[in-house]
Amino acid sequence: MTQQPATATPLSKEMQDCVQACMTCHSVCEETMSSCLQMGGPAQMQIMRTVMDCAEMTRMCADMMMRRSPLMAEMCAMCARACDMCAEACMSMPEDAQMMRCAEACRRCAEMCRSMSAASM
Repeated sequence: MTQQPATATPLSKEMQDCVQACMTCHSVCEETMSSCLQMGGPAQMQIMRTVMDCAEMTRMCADMMMRRSPLMAEMCAMCARACDMCAEACMSMPEDAQMMRCAEACRRCAEMCRSMSAASM
């Protein structure tokens, strides 16, 4: 008798939504970094560091959830913190539409990640 390969249990709807929020946030952060580079200046460079951290954190968090890492709850908590910091940094430039778009994506991702870190995964 040939044994069939085990199929992975699908991600819960909440995890799928959180992964999607992370990937959206990652994409928007990448676009925002490009915008910061075009603007230049010391203020944008400080914001860009925060945006870069958030972009990396959201990508890594999504990856860890998709592979069901035993560290994903802790990663979600750290990701929420990075997203909160990024949203706050972007809010320092309320006249810039890209910064506001980034802040919104970060707030949504932070909310989803906080929820996932509190849930028993």
